[in-house]
Formats: sequence, C-alpha cells, structure tokens
Amino acid sequence: MATEDDDPKSQGLTVAEPLSRAIGERYLTYALSTIMHRALPDARDGLKPVHRRILYAMRELRLSPTGGFRKSAKITGDVMGNYHPHGNQAIYDAMARLAQDFNMRYPLVGGQGNFGNIDGDNPAAERYTEARLTALAEALMEGLTENAVDFRPNYDGTLEEPVVMPAAYPNLLANGSSGIAVGMATNIPPHNLDELIRGCQAMLANPAITIEGLMEHIPGPDFPTGGVIVESREAMREAYATGRGSFRTRAKWGIEDLGRGQWQIVVTEIPFQVQKSKLIEKLAELIETKKVPILADVRDESAEDLRIVLEPRARTVDAEVLMGLLFRQSDLESRFSLNMNVLIDGRVPRVCSLKEVLRAFLDHRRDVLLRRSEHRIEKIDHRLEVLEGFIIAYLNLDRVIDIIRYDDDPKAALMREDWGRPHPRATSEKDYRGPAPGEGELTEVQAEAILNMRLRSLRRLEEMELRSERDALMKERADLADLLESERLQWKRIGAELEDIRKTFGKGTALGARRSVLAEAGEAEDVPVEAMIEREPITVICSKMGWIRAMKGHVDLAVEQKFKDGDGPRFAFHAETTDKILIVAENGRFFTLLGANLPGGRGMGEPVRLMVDLPNDTGITDMILFRAGEKYLVASTAGDGFVVSAEELVAQTRAGKQVLAVKDGVRAAVCHRIAGDAVAVVGDNRKLLVFPLAELPEMARGKGVRLQRYKDGGLSDAIAFRLADGLSWKDPAGRTRTETDLTEWQGPRASAGKMAPRGFPRDNRFG
Repeated sequence: MATEDDDPKSQGLTVAEPLSRAIGERYLTYALSTIMHRALPDARDGLKPVHRRILYAMRELRLSPTGGFRKSAKITGDVMGNYHPHGNQAIYDAMARLAQDFNMRYPLVGGQGNFGNIDGDNPAAERYTEARLTALAEALMEGLTENAVDFRPNYDGTLEEPVVMPAAYPNLLANGSSGIAVGMATNIPPHNLDELIRGCQAMLANPAITIEGLMEHIPGPDFPTGGVIVESREAMREAYATGRGSFRTRAKWGIEDLGRGQWQIVVTEIPFQVQKSKLIEKLAELIETKKVPILADVRDESAEDLRIVLEPRARTVDAEVLMGLLFRQSDLESRFSLNMNVLIDGRVPRVCSLKEVLRAFLDHRRDVLLRRSEHRIEKIDHRLEVLEGFIIAYLNLDRVIDIIRYDDDPKAALMREDWGRPHPRATSEKDYRGPAPGEGELTEVQAEAILNMRLRSLRRLEEMELRSERDALMKERADLADLLESERLQWKRIGAELEDIRKTFGKGTALGARRSVLAEAGEAEDVPVEAMIEREPITVICSKMGWIRAMKGHVDLAVEQKFKDGDGPRFAFHAETTDKILIVAENGRFFTLLGANLPGGRGMGEPVRLMVDLPNDTGITDMILFRAGEKYLVASTAGDGFVVSAEELVAQTRAGKQVLAVKDGVRAAVCHRIAGDAVAVVGDNRKLLVFPLAELPEMARGKGVRLQRYKDGGLSDAIAFRLADGLSWKDPAGRTRTETDLTEWQGPRASAGKMAPRGFPRDNRFG
C-alpha cells in the first residue's frame, strides 16, 4: 500500500503533471475553503467563521452586556492573534457590522462611538470605538461551558474554538446573511424573532407543516430599517418554498399639511440596504434632468430619526402619482433578492426552503440539549459521590480527624478504612450509580474531597443539609434521565426554552416589535411624462454643428438667430414643451428629446450629443415632431426603405432606437411624413421614379425594400404625395412648380426611373 512517504510531493521533489489538473486541484481547494470557512453561514447558528470567532473572543474577554466596554482595537487584536489570522481591518469591518442597528435586525455587538450610519459613512478607526456583547449574543453562546458543541484547535493549535454556537434562537433568519463564495452566493433577509419562534413552535406541534402553514406565523421579512413590503403573498410563498426569489420593498411615507392648501411628502423609512445619501443624490438628479417634472425639491431633514422631505411642483399634484413615479425611478423602491444558500451541518452547501432551515436549527437545538443534559448528569454524579463522602466524614468526624493528624498517608488510610456504612445502591436505572467501592470504603474522589475540605466547613457539615442536597440532585438526575429517554420531552423542553427567548426579546419589547409593514402594492398609474408638464409654446432651433435650444413662445422663423463662430442654422420649427422631438441620425437610429428638457434659448444651447448617445462621426439627417398615428417614409442612400408608424420611432433611453438598418458607407437619407398614395424617388443621377405607396411594406425596423435601382450614386430624396394633386417642387427662382402628368416617370418599384423634368432643383431635393 502506498504511503504518504511514497508521494514525491511530500518529499519536496519536482513533479510533472498537466497544467489543467494542477490548477484544477488547487482551485478546488481554494473554492472549498471559501465556501466552508468564509462566505456561507451555518444553518445552525447563522454565523460565518469570522463572526463566530469575534463573539467567542469577546466572550473570552468577559465583555458581557452588563459589563464595561473595551477598545475595538483590543478585540480585533485578540481575534486576529488567537483565532482569525487575517487583516485587522477585515475583522473590524465584520465586528462593526454586527453593531449597526441599520444592518442587523438584532445587533450582536453593543457599540460605543461612531460605527457608521445609514448614509453609508464608514465607522471610525478601531482605536476610537469600544464594544461589548449584547444579551442576544450571549444567548447564542449559552452552553459553551457545558459541552453543548464541539471545539476544534485554532489555526496554530495553541487554543480551541467552537465549531458552531449553541444558538438559543434561529439567528440565521433573525439577522439574515449575505456573502459571495466561489460559484455560489447567499442572500437571506432578516425576520422578526417573535414570528420565527412561533413558526418553530408550530413546527414542533406539527412536523409536517407546510410553507403556507409556516407563513401564518412568519408572513415575511422584517427589515431593521422598516419600510413597506409590497410583494404578493404568492410570490413570497414560492420564494420560501424554493429558497430563491425576491421581496419588493418601498419607503414609508406620509403627507404633511402645511396650511393654505400647501403640502409636502415626508419619507420616514427607506428600503433595507439603501444608502440615504445616494438616494438623495438620485432624487436631486431626477429634479435636475426633469425626469419627474412634478417634483420641485428634495431636502434631508434627518436628525435622530430619518426624515426626507419631497416638495411637489404645485398643490394640484396627486401625491400617489408622484410617489408612483419616484418608486419606479429611484431606490425609494428596491428588491431584496432571496438566495437561501447555507451550510447544512457545517459541511454541505445547499439552497434550502424556509422549512428546511428551521428544521436544521431545531435539530441542532436537540443535539445541544442532549449534550448539555449528559454533561449535567456527569457533574451531578461527581457531586453525589462527593456528598456521600462528606456524609461519611460527618458521621465519623473524630476518626477522620485522627487519621488526618497522625497517619503518614491519610488519603490511602481514608480509602482503606471500613467506615461501617454500606455504599447506597441504585434502586432503579435512573438513580445515582457512582463508583462501586467495597462495603464502607471511600473512593479516591471522596477521600480527596475530604482532605481538601477546610476546617471552617466542619461546622456546616450537617447531615440533614447534605442529604437534602443529595436528594435534590437525585431528583434532577432522574428528570434528566427521563429527558434523555423521551423524544417528546426533549421537544417539549426545546419549545419551553424558545418561549423564554420569545418573552425576553419578542414583540412586547422595543427591539422585538415588527418594523416592516406588509401591504399590497396598488396598481401603478401609468402617467405619461408630458401629462405632468405645463404646456407652453417654444421655438426649437438646432445648428449645423448640433447645438440645440428652445426659445419661449413661437418666434418668427425668418428672424436671424445668433450662432457660434463657424456655425449656422439647420433646423427651426415651432413646438410645445409637451412635444417629443425625434432626431434622425445618419446611422439609422432615432433619438427622443422632450421639449421641456431642452436648454433655454438665451445662450447658444447645448450639444445634442450631451443629451443622447449620438456618435461623434454621425450626423443628423432630420429633426421632426412626434405626432401619434402618423406614418413616415424612411430610406437610406442605398435606395432601400419602408413605411413605419410614428410610435415605432420613439426611443425610451439615451441610446436611442435602431429603426433603419444601414451598412458601412450607407446613411439614413430620408424621414418624411406620409400624406398621399404615391411615392416619388430621385437619385443622385437625377432620375425620377414614381410608384404606388402600396408597394412599400410597413415595418417596425429593418433594411426595407429597394425603392429605386442605380448604376452610379444612390438615393438623393424621396417623398410621399397624392398622385391626383401632382408633384410639386421649387425651381431655382424660388417659384413653386407642380407637375400633374407623371405618366412618363411612373413605373414599378425598384426600377431605374427617368430623367427629372426641366426645372427640377439642382440639389435633387423635393424641398
């Protein structure tokens, strides 16, 4: 059989092996270490190793809830030196989080000093803060001295640390957890401890209880920052059943009356893990970009309590509509993703349901109960043995004193002496069974106890007191023996212990009262942005270089405007603040701007490229006003095009919307409103083609079909018109000319056409 000594690696020799196998083995080792010893919590106590070591080190420092505080630097130093050989900053960050009441539903560390805030500010340096354990942290560790859990050597083998905490309550669900391992992650929301214990008791009463039954007691998460959970019950039931899902949470708000018809909205609670400072920045950005025009101002008036004031644009604004818009566009509404991936028995990572997590906790509590009971029985047996020795010593006090005074080896003499009292024998298997010495002999333990007894204790060694203590211990031992034999009694004891925790930290206390409200999300009213804008006339002006501005009122378009040096007019038209302005780019993308969001007309305006994601090497083909129900003819210089409805041209984002597909060297050339039944197309070669509009397909996006065939050049212009009215254009003298007889230029779509009539514009544009 091969031994470790036969392994070349163990002898320090160079070994050749495939790179894939070498990397695979090492990465697997790293992955397992990350999963089991860093990122995933244990289902039994809900702690990761770093948190468990922090709490244990603080316990060793005797930092009880009623005691004094110690410097955080001292705590992190002990944790790092004794149990967790990693960076002190990582340890301090983990400890600080345990003390943050906006992150932990039930803080396990009591902090004194600056431990950070809901704005996202970091805690003060560890030399400035102090900490101690909380009562709930002590409840997690109750029983460590009673062999409740296994211990293992620390990283250097000089000390021991607990493998898991006894955990008197389901901390995993009470405080939640989050972490990213290798190839897996976990994210568990906090819950109300009172509700969790009621759920555990319901499971003890009915082990076959369903998720639906558990949700009668555990209706949903309970976040430390409060808020309103608006997820549907069906979605939450599915999440708890599968261990995966999400919970939609909204800020809690109300209307504050300012008198004289004025009012404002006050937000008093925000969703869990949302930084208040970033939320305020986002709301200010919405005001600046006018994405929510009915919001006039936002103020942070928070002191001890959170208070964010939202001021509406006018008193006629509907508060529900305003908040609905803010919920959609800011973190006043957020989703908490559930991924209940935990370590079962500290070894196997698995995505568990709510019932499986509670079952893992209850099984752990039963194991803790059995181990503590067995440990207590051992202590009772030892004490009973000592008491029997004391009783013998009391009844034979003179002889005991004589032996101790004159015998060279009093211990051996005490053990050899026949005291004339038979050792009490067990009357049943539940009674005390100590070591079996000879009749009337003392055991080594009893003799040692007698020798170590102080003289002043002799006056208190009264037989009645000793027998009373022995009888009480015998009764306690019998009860523990019954407990170890009966599973029913074990679960009953566990239920009673949980009830004690519930009474101490339940809903009747300030800490235990539910903070998050469960509610149904109302139907969000889809209000178009333009409906919230005051309708005013404007004149839109865009230069050749793409600088756009909006002047108040309908200005005479013939009036000359000022532009930057080297720039000039390109587009000018009348519009309103509620209008959507469609920008047609040469790359076939359409961008949308709102009239109310255009820069004012006092200056030169702003570049369009700062408002939309228009590439620097792409020009603007056209700029039109959106009108619902209209249709447009779009075409490229390659002579391809199609009909598209106006609704398909509206883009919702800065990135725009690709409507006309063009290849390299081809650009979008035409976007004209359709008014008629025929299409006229003219190419760079001045050939004109007229064909029925019905030959063009209506599409939402794409390349389209061939409008006109070319040997050289491409499409110059295209227009849709009424064939009966004829085709009109302006001649070089500026006079309007109409050609009613178009028989010569009519033909099938995609044909070459014929030379344009005399007097047609030299730029090959219909005007």
